[in-house]
Amino acid sequence: MDPELLAAIGRVARVPQLLVACDYDGTLAPIVEDPSKAVPLPESVAAVRALASLPQTTVAVVSGRALRDLAALSRLPNEIHLVGSHGSEFDIGFVERLSPELVAVRTRLRDALREIAQAHPGVRLERKPASVAVHTRGVEPQVAAAAVEAVRNGPAKWDDVTVTQGKEVIELSVVATHKGTAVDQLRTQLSASAVLFIGDDVTDENAFGTLRGPDLGIKIGPGDTQAHYRVAEPVEAARALGLLLETRRHWLFGERAVPIERHSMLANGRTVALLTPEAKVSWLCHPKPDSAAIFADLVGGSPAGHFTVGPERGGIPLGQRYRNGTMTVETRWSGLTVTDWLDLPARETTPDGPAVVTGDSTLVRVLTGSGRARVEFAPRPEFGQVATQLQPMDDGLLVLGSNEPVALYSPGVTWQVRNDGGYETAHAVVDLSATGGQVVLELRFGTHSLEDHAVGIHERQAKAEQPWKDWVASLRLPATARDLVARSALTLRGLCHEATGSILAAATTSLPEELGGVRNWDYRYCWLRDAAMTARALVDLGSIEEAEALLRWVDGCIERTGGHPERLHPLYTVDGYELGAEAVIDTLPGYAGSRPVRVGNLANHQLQLDVFGPIADLIAAVADARGSVRDDEWRVLDNMVEAVRRRWHEPDHGIWEARLPPRHHIFSKVMCWMTVDRALHVVRQHDGEDRPEWVELRDRIGANVLENGWHEEVEAYSVAYGDEDMDASSLWIGLSGLLPGDDPRFLSTVLKIEADLRSGPVVYRYHWDDGLPGREGGFHICTAWLIEAYLRTGRRTDAEELFAQMVDTAGPTGLLPEQYDPLAERGLGNHPQAYSHLGLIRCALLLDNMLKQ
Repeated sequence: MDPELLAAIGRVARVPQLLVACDYDGTLAPIVEDPSKAVPLPESVAAVRALASLPQTTVAVVSGRALRDLAALSRLPNEIHLVGSHGSEFDIGFVERLSPELVAVRTRLRDALREIAQAHPGVRLERKPASVAVHTRGVEPQVAAAAVEAVRNGPAKWDDVTVTQGKEVIELSVVATHKGTAVDQLRTQLSASAVLFIGDDVTDENAFGTLRGPDLGIKIGPGDTQAHYRVAEPVEAARALGLLLETRRHWLFGERAVPIERHSMLANGRTVALLTPEAKVSWLCHPKPDSAAIFADLVGGSPAGHFTVGPERGGIPLGQRYRNGTMTVETRWSGLTVTDWLDLPARETTPDGPAVVTGDSTLVRVLTGSGRARVEFAPRPEFGQVATQLQPMDDGLLVLGSNEPVALYSPGVTWQVRNDGGYETAHAVVDLSATGGQVVLELRFGTHSLEDHAVGIHERQAKAEQPWKDWVASLRLPATARDLVARSALTLRGLCHEATGSILAAATTSLPEELGGVRNWDYRYCWLRDAAMTARALVDLGSIEEAEALLRWVDGCIERTGGHPERLHPLYTVDGYELGAEAVIDTLPGYAGSRPVRVGNLANHQLQLDVFGPIADLIAAVADARGSVRDDEWRVLDNMVEAVRRRWHEPDHGIWEARLPPRHHIFSKVMCWMTVDRALHVVRQHDGEDRPEWVELRDRIGANVLENGWHEEVEAYSVAYGDEDMDASSLWIGLSGLLPGDDPRFLSTVLKIEADLRSGPVVYRYHWDDGLPGREGGFHICTAWLIEAYLRTGRRTDAEELFAQMVDTAGPTGLLPEQYDPLAERGLGNHPQAYSHLGLIRCALLLDNMLKQ
């Protein structure tokens, strides 16, 4: 397609109100000898149907055919407007609106044209409510010319008749209209910002002639035209409509969505919440992070639930930031500051005993300033699948109708409750100058209590923040990107589920790897691999409590296998149990229109042999940091080696969980090797003995992967035995220590991955066909691996440059999602992602060590 036409379609696709209008014969349907068999192209029908379903978009077919014939032949849905007879028929009952005088002219016209047709064999008449079309297609040229001449010298000269000339057709109408006036009428009725018109006939020039400003005209086929661009045939017009659909859908949904990386996370060790830069709580699951969401605006828009606070006058905030060393977020406008945090359960002291918990987590929102704030509270439990009622009380609201009690404590706030399509939403305007400059909103879960809290709000905030401050102060932070490393560490800590010891892979579900695409997965679970790598990063910073808790959690998962650690699943719920079936929530449109929204993850049933390596590596790091190994850690280590012994030689699904048949993945084999290697390190350092059988197993696995994983033609370690496609995870052939940094095979693999998979500031996982449609962004964890590979191979300057580029992709509060699109310059995937932050920490520590050497 002409690049200028591509650009023009991109421009017209981004107007507020778009009218898409097109001819039928020769445009939606190819020209055929028998007009009654002119069937539209399936591609065109699919495109116009989908365009008509978009908001702020209207589709019309403007044809010379009679409206009844057009409707019967095209069979287009009601969402698409049909205009017949070159614009003289906008509905079926048009004929009833003709005046008696025009009806008389039409009758005289039909009689005269019938006589001409009878005198010229083969000429066909098409009667319409306000006109008669004379068709000469398929008629001998001499006969056709004589018939047209008779028409032009006869009825065409009548005062009350309008003539329209087309391809092998001449139409005489008693109404002075054409396709241009029809398009203008539609434009006016719809208040269209721009019109895209596509046509092929001489009669379509009337429409092209009315286009102006941002409008776009596309002519099909040869001939003089006033259209801006030209394509050769109807199938190319279908492609243009398809491109328009894709671009407009992304603009309507994708560009309007808050960029993923600009969301900030709140956490309290029990659950997490996401906050937009405008202080809208767009994501919160209760009671655990892998439970159903009560606010799912992030993947469903406002109807899926949100909790919004902002100045009554509106406006973009001055800024948003975390309070230093905490998970408390401040959003600031002139005259209004909103301070948000997730508090621990409220406790009340009883007269006869200790304090008792009176609920679950509490979302605290403190409004301070002197202006007027607008508040909108729209809870939608179970992803909006449960209808609830809001009951105003003296000091707040009760959320009724769900299994879990929920209350919004809001003293001094007067609420107006409205019904929004079967759901209730509470609205309020708060004058801070009349409330002493402060209003406190507490969303309390697990209780209907609206009692005043015994502890003042400032003391509660300090009490909530102090553990975070104490923890981050205890870390050994590098000089390199110190503040960003601290924020990454706090983010990882926030993804830890303190009650169980599990660690989330990410805080969200179904944030897309491609806007508008289907690569949308649920990451609100504990992957053995991801969690172990996360805990290892925190151990490297000087904190081992998260690793100890995770290893106890893993020990419990192993115990539930009944003595078969090789049967461990790749991921579990935060409670350590198997996931239910993966499901789709059809009622949610998805982030930026990216469907489907999924709950659960089919990867739960995959075989991933790489999961044992990061766990053994974590145990080794914890043992070295502590100087000893606990009994449960010995059990886990023995079980990891036993699992590898039993299954290392099998093909598996690999780290990326492609929904393809198992293969002998390089990364999985390397991780099996690393499992035994790290286990040997632990027994030698902390048990004072050796395990000859482990040595033999490690060396056998290492020799196998080094020999079978090398691809001679590619001159690198590829994705799997015998495959020539590259995969970023194969960098672990050197990162694990299996090959030294100066080994020519590792150097060659790094160069090949750099050439095939790096694009500016990102590194893609792979480019091989994983069986799913669409594409994805570059993975931050893969970028981190290449940075480390640069360092191990002596390319320090390249490592520092790529690290700086990676850091620049973070959101304004320092958070990273799973991926980054270097072309659109925006984040993709679930957010915040543990992989991304642990990769940043690992790189910063390595760069820092290099500076000290």
